[in-house]
Amino acid sequence: MEHPLVPKQMFFTRGTGKHLQNLQSFEEALRNAGIAEFNLVRVSSIFPPRCRIISRAKGLAQLTPGQILFCVIAESRTNEPNRLASAGIGLAVPAVKEKHGYISEYHGFGMTQRVCGDYVEDMAASMLATTQGIDLDPDTAYNERKEIYQTKGLIVHTRAMVQTVEGDKRGLWTTAIAAAVLLV
Repeated sequence: MEHPLVPKQMFFTRGTGKHLQNLQSFEEALRNAGIAEFNLVRVSSIFPPRCRIISRAKGLAQLTPGQILFCVIAESRTNEPNRLASAGIGLAVPAVKEKHGYISEYHGFGMTQRVCGDYVEDMAASMLATTQGIDLDPDTAYNERKEIYQTKGLIVHTRAMVQTVEGDKRGLWTTAIAAAVLLV
């Protein structure tokens, strides 16, 4: 039986924005990410079974301005000069396509793009692993845990979409966003 609100496709996007006003900085980041002209509904962290990942261009081509879009979105805003803002989305897809995966998000400061990417991938993979009954030591390095996931055949794919941005030197509001957009 097909369910009408279970997304069948998903795409990733990211963007940055700067403006004197906080909200307009966020709007600029949404424009930069290509999703400003839609009504965004924030959802939690489930990657639907059999959902296909498509390119941003292919996803945006299917949309109409004003359309309601479900998304997992991470955002970080600052007006402190030189402060590093980080927004990241992680994805863990299970080996069995009939099972759901996990999408994680992180919003914060001080993480480089690479560190944030590893962090959100690890979060998503760890959430998925716990649904498979694997109890993991959080002090174990991510690469070691990743090996366990792959050895047990649980996670077939992990991925991250990260945006970092340095706070404007003049004190303008600066925003970083990353999003996983789910298409029904």
